[in-house]
Amino acid sequence: MYRLMTSAAAFALIAGAASADYSLTILHTNDFHARFEPISKYDSGCSAEDNDAGECFGGSARLQTAIDEAKTRTNNYILVDGGDQFQGTLFYTYYKGKLAAEMMNQMGYDAMTVGNHEFDDGPEVLRGFVDAVEFPVLMSNADISGEDLLKDSIMKSTVIEKGGEKIGLIGLTPQDTDELASPGKNIIFTDPSDAVQAEVDKLTEEGVNKIIVLSHSGLNVDKTVAENTTGVDVIVGGHDNSLLSNTQEGAKGPYPVMIGDTAIVQAYAYGKFLGELNVVFDDEGVITEAKGEPILLDGNVAEEEGTKARIAEAAVPLDEIRNEVVAEAAEAIEGNRDVCRAMECSMGNLVADAMLDRVKDQGIAIAIANSGGLRASIDAGSVTMGEVLTVLPFQNTLSTFQVTGATLVEALENGVSQMEDGGGRFPQVAGISFTVDPSAEPGSRVSEVMVGGEAIDPEKTYGVVSNNYVRNGGDGYKMFVDAQNAYDFGPDLADVTAEYLAEKGPYAPYTDGRIKVLGSQ
Repeated sequence: MYRLMTSAAAFALIAGAASADYSLTILHTNDFHARFEPISKYDSGCSAEDNDAGECFGGSARLQTAIDEAKTRTNNYILVDGGDQFQGTLFYTYYKGKLAAEMMNQMGYDAMTVGNHEFDDGPEVLRGFVDAVEFPVLMSNADISGEDLLKDSIMKSTVIEKGGEKIGLIGLTPQDTDELASPGKNIIFTDPSDAVQAEVDKLTEEGVNKIIVLSHSGLNVDKTVAENTTGVDVIVGGHDNSLLSNTQEGAKGPYPVMIGDTAIVQAYAYGKFLGELNVVFDDEGVITEAKGEPILLDGNVAEEEGTKARIAEAAVPLDEIRNEVVAEAAEAIEGNRDVCRAMECSMGNLVADAMLDRVKDQGIAIAIANSGGLRASIDAGSVTMGEVLTVLPFQNTLSTFQVTGATLVEALENGVSQMEDGGGRFPQVAGISFTVDPSAEPGSRVSEVMVGGEAIDPEKTYGVVSNNYVRNGGDGYKMFVDAQNAYDFGPDLADVTAEYLAEKGPYAPYTDGRIKVLGSQ
């Protein structure tokens, strides 16, 4: 393979060195989900006051600073993204992919892979994004030849040159994207390992021996791809929001995870971290060293002023969305925290019903919403999107998963364990009913749990929908962390509720006794 040698490398060879190592810094993000503004520690919106106090994370302005600083630490780098730039805030609702393209161009990305949420608004919006960005968008495990909007715009792989060496980049998207998003009927998604190996073989024939996969497939699939393929040096992941770290509490594994000679990295989500992996290759393109750590973009990272001003400018039109009338309420919908954290409330029923209605055709029978996620009531009459967002401000997404009946009872016991303190974990539900005795000891307050008109079976597996905060252990729901078939990246809960309200309009709020609290009137 032809190598463009620096004078230093040439000198090393003349001096009798067996090889000249090649160093590369891989800067990476994934699952940004339109978090252009800073986020709170709960991954939701963060107020200007909290941001000024240094209590917020991420945002495009911090990310720009971190990228600029990381570039000064190396003379040879690439900047790549593991997919899902789309969906998650009003910025996406309003701008679709345009603001993401602008910011990624500004930051100097070299490539990204297609995430499932890039298909949320069909091939047309994705094509607009691909046309707007100044770098390749990749996807190897999909046959797009039948989709005219994309067949000439998205490549399976590409080759870029950095520091005189050729680097092969391959894209991956979830094999079940057709079930997770709206790619249309003209795209066929295929096995990731087979797709990657085919591209590796092609690149190797072209003399490329340094190969990086940008994989929006989740950590477990990335491990499988690493095990089932040869020639892959690095996998930059995404999709399941895995934090890989050697220092951060709660990390899913080290940074990087090594499978044979393949280094796997991922940097959580929402722009909270910038991944920084330093790799050294030998002459054969084999990694001899891979080390690094994701950089936490907290209040200690300054916001780049130009980017901060641009995002503030882009936020101005969002007020129009906040003022948009999306539904009608026949009566006031009760969302007062003093009510919803102690008993069944009409806002809880609305949100739980909306969640269950959205996924009922996916084998899901039960919805659980934490009352701490309900932040306001809604007056009778016209309902604006701003009102819905005031009730559900946390940008939580729908999560679906499977657990046993015994786990569900454990979850309900957790939910009612802090009733006397007004704990936000109190569960609002749909598809399930129960009785609670507040005078009993926490852990033994729940009885008469019914699902579909039958007593809950502790051994049976049930399909459940909640929000990503609860599914990942928020409000004490740690029993859901290891749930089966968990998918945390559904549509925004506020959007789901607004659409349900519109369909049922004028919406008549109600309670029906699904939660019976002993001793209450």
